[in-house]
Amino acid sequence: MSAHVDEIKQVPRSGASTRPARPKKSNGQWKVDGQEPLNKNEIDKAADNGLNVRTRIEEVYSKGGFASIDPDDLHGRFRWWGLYTQRKPGIDGGRTAKLEPHELEDEYFMMRIRTDGGALNLEQLRTIAEIAEEFARGSADLTDRQNIQLHWIEIENVPEIWRRLEAVGMQTTEACGDVPRGFLGSPVAGIAADELIDPTPAIEEITRRYIGDPSLSNLPRKYKTAITGHPSQDVVHEINDCSFVAVDHPEHGIGYDLWVGGALSVVPRFAERLGAWVAPDQVVDVWLGVTEIFRDYGYRRLRNKARMKFLLADWGPEKLRDVLETEYLGYRLADGPPPPKPMVSGDHVGVHRQKDGKYFIGTSLVAGRASGTLFHQMADLIEEYGIDRIRLTPMQKILVLDVDETDLDDVVARLDALGLSSRKDLFRRSVMACTGIEYCKLAIVETKQTAIDAVTRLEERLADIDLPHPISLHLNGCPNSCARIQTADIGLKGQIVTTDEGEQVPGFQVHVGGGLASKDRDEAGLGRTVRGLKVTVDGLEEYVEKMVRRFLDGRSESETFSEWAHRVEDEELV
Repeated sequence: MSAHVDEIKQVPRSGASTRPARPKKSNGQWKVDGQEPLNKNEIDKAADNGLNVRTRIEEVYSKGGFASIDPDDLHGRFRWWGLYTQRKPGIDGGRTAKLEPHELEDEYFMMRIRTDGGALNLEQLRTIAEIAEEFARGSADLTDRQNIQLHWIEIENVPEIWRRLEAVGMQTTEACGDVPRGFLGSPVAGIAADELIDPTPAIEEITRRYIGDPSLSNLPRKYKTAITGHPSQDVVHEINDCSFVAVDHPEHGIGYDLWVGGALSVVPRFAERLGAWVAPDQVVDVWLGVTEIFRDYGYRRLRNKARMKFLLADWGPEKLRDVLETEYLGYRLADGPPPPKPMVSGDHVGVHRQKDGKYFIGTSLVAGRASGTLFHQMADLIEEYGIDRIRLTPMQKILVLDVDETDLDDVVARLDALGLSSRKDLFRRSVMACTGIEYCKLAIVETKQTAIDAVTRLEERLADIDLPHPISLHLNGCPNSCARIQTADIGLKGQIVTTDEGEQVPGFQVHVGGGLASKDRDEAGLGRTVRGLKVTVDGLEEYVEKMVRRFLDGRSESETFSEWAHRVEDEELV
């Protein structure tokens, strides 16, 4: 019957014109469609590998100044070395979408320093502080990918900054661009008493072998990796392109559960498990295989479809795993169990005992805003107590390691005096903010100072309450979700909003009830939006206070903010 139907379908109706089948558009998948570049970005990458621009920066642009920079290098290849032009001061957010990139950009750069796994020693901390003071007008911010971003960098000073960074084992190589970006690693790797496995060796080997490797420096888009051996799952693995999460296999022992295809931005999608258990000595090869799949099969025709999440959505985890095993690894991976629900917090704020008997102190740096001065002060403090290690976290926090028990009270108090609180504060520990309009060419609103001001005022306005758990507050200056707005209890997407009086002012669209797997929720989920729910910057603290008090008044026993936000009617969230 079906064959007969198929045959009938092939017969055109009388008088109907027969049209040739429209040729299928190429998606720009190298292994399927060939390597002919299909857009300006791909043409530029094919013309010259982004890594090659370093020589021109050192030999030409740093000597000739900003005006000597080729536009294709400036707006493309510079990213391969962690450099973006920053936003020109004085341009309000309402003009962001109306101006061309060259009209928005200044002749100064943001420089991103990668710290794979977030590990810094005393010498590196001092070096960053000195660079910030000498070349970046004192600026130094922490990102939610364990990177450090400097601003106000002049092209003339870039070679000297590289020389100083590389002298202490740091780099900006592939901190931006269509490459493997900085690796998220558990900030308590190798020290936590409850750690399952230390991922440091895998991170170090991948970084040593493949960062700066020309064979992986032309991916379809950015590519983000996370790896943790801690049961808190502290590297936001659900929103990375390739992640390894420690798990105890009933037969094979401790290894990693493999996740692929997560990312947020304007089309959020959580990573999926491939159901594969990865032995510790397989991590590097598996990471390389997944990365090469993205290089060879990722969609290159349209930039807005060029992330790993779109390939996974079309293929599904079964096909991706099969291609990984048959085309890239040459062997089958063992099936494995999912990681259990985290039972401890992954932000690591507070005082915690290390496996060696010493302690680490997790501190809250509000919205990642630091400075060269703060880094100098931190370096002086930890050196006084014989400490040589700190860690940066994916939550824009700082951990101080190896504190003797006898020094705990003093170190905690002195860090607090620097603005680095280890208390379980209401919002200080759970606020996050992107760069915002201060420096970012895509931003519409200010974020860093808005977040700092909001925390200060909310702690005053809500001083009379106790929260059953932290309520995360994430501020983003544009729709791209660098600050992970869809996975916050209260996520704020920057935009221009119209007040009741008809005035257009900076504000936010509100997302509520999002989150990643944690001790307070079983699995990742996106926040909900309510039609027309927007708040002005000036009305932010009032709105958040209202939501918190409504939650406390209306929650059922043991109900979290996220559960409450998804349960109540829209009117409760306005």
